[in-house]
Parts: sequence; structure tokens; C-alpha cells
Amino acid sequence: MTNSNNEPRKRFLALDTSTAVLGVAVTGGGELLHEINASGERNHSVHLLPIIEQALQASATTADRIGGISVGIGPGSYTGTRIAVTAAKTLAWAWNVPVTGVSSLHALAWGGYHAASAQQEQDAITSAPGTAGTDWIIPLIDARRGQAYTAVFAADGDKPPRRLAPDAIRLMADWVQELAVRLKEAAAEGNLPDTLWFVGETALHGSADMLAPLMEAANVQALPYELEGRWTGFLAEAGLYEESGDLHTLIPNYTQLSEAEANLRRSSEGSLNTR
Repeated sequence: MTNSNNEPRKRFLALDTSTAVLGVAVTGGGELLHEINASGERNHSVHLLPIIEQALQASATTADRIGGISVGIGPGSYTGTRIAVTAAKTLAWAWNVPVTGVSSLHALAWGGYHAASAQQEQDAITSAPGTAGTDWIIPLIDARRGQAYTAVFAADGDKPPRRLAPDAIRLMADWVQELAVRLKEAAAEGNLPDTLWFVGETALHGSADMLAPLMEAANVQALPYELEGRWTGFLAEAGLYEESGDLHTLIPNYTQLSEAEANLRRSSEGSLNTR
């Protein structure tokens, strides 16, 4: 795909609003050109388009230089995820470029692990994550009622983490027990990870008490981390997720019914039972 000057379109506009952070980035050739991560009040629908405009202007990126849009499709906030996906589809249609839906948990895992590496280097710790063997990365996004959106990835150097378990909403108490079983299996196969890195919303789900069942089997670390838009762009550039020319096929990954849908379903089931 080329622009009017026959120059390759090499830049990605990356969007993610699945968490409390509104992440927008412009990437190209595996490099970050500009990034804005606005955290705090969840009012993404109001701020998203102005922030996109700021990022494009700051990186001197015009529409004809955009080769594609990458967007975090969740799981995460039901309303928040929908905002970014709708914006990505609208811009992709307007600019006639493909859009790539990326797992927000995958982006959270890669960014969180990168932050862990940087922190250890800053603390002058000689054994950075992954230097002796493969680490596991468990991203966490709060899903309320003791649940988290989560998955498991294996660190792969500077490359995107490799997926070991699918994105899902899981009760944390059960998830910790499942991870303990996974660790036993990995130990039996001689593939015990060096460290389990819990990254993301760890204040709620990464306490020592919660993760205690894992600490006898492995080195466990919890690192609070807020998603940065760049990782959504880097995952799209890495080609791990398919571009979509048909915008109708791009849908958020909610992994559960929205509260409104759940209430409607319960209401409908109640009506059927009374007939």
C-alpha cells in the first residue's frame, strides 16, 4: 500500500481503551513515533478523538501515511473496549486501510514484562527477567466479584510473549490453583519457569496471600502496570494477528455477557418460566 508519493505506508495508529488508561500510539518499523497514555477518569469517548489528533500531529503523521490501525479488542471494560473498536473501524473505513484486532491482555503482558526488565536494570540486579530461562507472564485486569481477565504467556526475549493459555475471565482463587497445577506439570517436564510475573492490576489480585499457593513452587513477582498504547501497535506490526479488510468481522472480545445483557437474559428466562 502506497501514498500519493509512491512511498510505502509504514505507520500504524494503535488504540486501546479496554482499561482505565486511554492509550494511543503511532508506530512504524517496530519503533515508537509518539504515544499518549491518559489515565484516570474513564471518559474515553470524550477524549479519544482529540488525543488521536494530537498523536498524529506530534508524529507528523498524515492520513495517507497510515498503513493500518491496530486496536485492543479486550477483554476488559465492556464500554471502554467498544469505544476503541468503533473508532478504529470508523477511521479504517475513512482512510481505506485495514484494521488489526489485538488482545489487550497480550499487550498488557508484553508491556508489563518490559517494565519489569527495565525496573531490574534500574535496580542494578544482575539477573534480569528471562536471562536464565523462560519466565511466565500473567496479565491481570479486574473483572469484579473476585474475578480477573487473565491469560498466561511465556517470555521470548525481545519478541512478543508466546501464548500459553487463552484470554478468559477467571475467578482468581480458582486461577491460582490452576496455575499451581500448571507449574507441577512444567516441573515434571523440566520446563519450570524462572519467575511468574503477575502484571497489570495487581493491587487487587496480586497480593502475597492470594499468590501464596504458587510461592513454594516458583519465584513469584507482582508488578503494578498500566497499559501503554505502543504494545498494541507492536503486536500488530509483528504479524501475530490478522489484518481485517472486512470491518464487520472486527468485534470486541468481552469474554462474558455485559451486565445489561445478563439482566435481559435473566428477565427473558424468568418470563419463559412463568408461562
